[in-house]
Amino acid sequence: MPERDLQYLTELAAQLRVDSVRAAARAGSGHPTSSMSAADLMAVLFACHLRYDFEHPGNPANDHLIFSKGHASPLLYSLYKAAGVLSDEELLSFRQRGSRLEGHPTPRLPWVDVATGSLGQGLPVGVGVAMAGRLERLPYRVWVLCGDSELAEGSIWEAAEHAGSEGLANLTAIVDVNRLGQRGPTRHGWDTGAYARRFGAFGWHTIEIDGHDPGQIDFALGDARNTRRRPTAILAKTRKGEGVHEVENREGAHGKALKHPDQAVDELGGPRDVRIEVSRPDADAAPFRFAGNGAKPPAYRVGERVATRTAYGAALAALGSARGDVVALDGEVADSTRTEEFGKEHPERFFEMYIAEQQLVAAAVGLQVRGWKPYAATFAAFLTRAHDFIRMAGVSRADIRLVGSHAGVAIGEDGPSQMGLEDLAMMRTVHGSTVLYPCDANQTAALTAEMADLDGVSYLRTTRGDTPVIYPPGERFPVGGSRVLRHTPGDRATIVAAGVTVHEALAAADQLKEQGVPVGVIDLYSIKPVDTAALVEAATTTGNLITVEDHRIEGGLGDAVMDAVSELGPRVVKLAVTDLPGSATPEEQLADARIDRHAIADAVKRLL
Repeated sequence: MPERDLQYLTELAAQLRVDSVRAAARAGSGHPTSSMSAADLMAVLFACHLRYDFEHPGNPANDHLIFSKGHASPLLYSLYKAAGVLSDEELLSFRQRGSRLEGHPTPRLPWVDVATGSLGQGLPVGVGVAMAGRLERLPYRVWVLCGDSELAEGSIWEAAEHAGSEGLANLTAIVDVNRLGQRGPTRHGWDTGAYARRFGAFGWHTIEIDGHDPGQIDFALGDARNTRRRPTAILAKTRKGEGVHEVENREGAHGKALKHPDQAVDELGGPRDVRIEVSRPDADAAPFRFAGNGAKPPAYRVGERVATRTAYGAALAALGSARGDVVALDGEVADSTRTEEFGKEHPERFFEMYIAEQQLVAAAVGLQVRGWKPYAATFAAFLTRAHDFIRMAGVSRADIRLVGSHAGVAIGEDGPSQMGLEDLAMMRTVHGSTVLYPCDANQTAALTAEMADLDGVSYLRTTRGDTPVIYPPGERFPVGGSRVLRHTPGDRATIVAAGVTVHEALAAADQLKEQGVPVGVIDLYSIKPVDTAALVEAATTTGNLITVEDHRIEGGLGDAVMDAVSELGPRVVKLAVTDLPGSATPEEQLADARIDRHAIADAVKRLL
């Protein structure tokens, strides 16, 4: 590398450190020392290897850079300033109310693909973006800046194994091995070999370098670009707080603005105005997309008995035929979730993620970065393992579709470890989420298609056992709607149910009618957003609501109904799973949980 280039890169890195110190000092908080350790790495990447058109962040040929160590946001924002897309004034708005420059990066900035900051997530999402690159046949690269502390997260190794086994050569992890975490030294300190052995065991090409030597960094990045058939991990030994004696390689300085920022800036050589001309992609490229043929969704006869999970599988396969942008992911339960139907019809768009639910959700987030429509399915119970990834998908404003099968005690003999009983509450709390719970096959098919164009995180809950088809094919079920299945002017109460309990509610209503007690029944298939108008009408006309759900009593359908009508003051009785189930038949499970037709009828009688 010519001397002038080394001098330029050194000056650029110094500027990035200065600006990281200044931004955190103005905010009075932040992570400048974590930014300073990686400044040389990012200076060389931006100046010599990144291919990105900042004027057109949607250019499909652009590389992707993900700061998995999202707390190093001052460094990222300083890079944007050096690239000429942020002003110094905006840089100094870091962490202030209304600023786009939040404490950890989010897609409020057009050059940020996903929100990061919950550690161990950037690399798994990067795997999904790299998968998209292979799928759409584009040459862009995915660069992920990781911290050494987050390599203790199991999700990092889920990502490492998947990327290695798939040979994702367009993916490079740049690990900032600065030795110090939040409270002290990391597990392996500066032993880059320890990390190299782990990545190497998963089939990665590894390179160990001095992370403050621009020549070594340039070589490593070039080597990564030229490596074929496997991803690359660059293990860069660095010093936290590099360049400032007060904090360099010192414990206790994590996550704090420097005490003497002016002195630090002087020590770093003062403010600069170095600019980076980031190379644009060689040419615009059109991402490959599969053709659609207008296939129709499955149709089931009223009176048939079909599991909603079966209808989901058939509907997803048909949707994949109709739309070339739909992809499906599975957590090694495709035969149970029925996602295997999509895999048979569209094998090139089906991704087996194995039993790695964090990587399952992260890959879906990465795929949607590039405009794909991912559906990711596993047992409802096992999605709880990926809750933090789902939460961060909401922060990222990611458009992903999650499907949880085998929900509730209705699964029967498998017992409580397999029963999704917390999923509705979990999904309702996610920012901007949609939560759907169909009761029959035709409703499931309609909602599966409806999800394709929803914004944000959407969730479809399906049932293991066969249930009666009560709706004719071809009907629409808009998000935020409901269906009134029983209603008379003399109704003395309204039963509100969803999924498997709809059928129990209908049976209870028929039983009560024979006893001279008319009640209404609402199928609340959209649990978020909820049909407030229908619930308010039921609350004001009958004054009594019975909610019944195959879910824990906290946070599910009952609470959704309460939120909608609480100001009106109706009597609301919530029937839900309150005890710890064991093994029993589905019918016995519903009875033991007191959410079957007999329990519903008894609850109405007690209320009245």
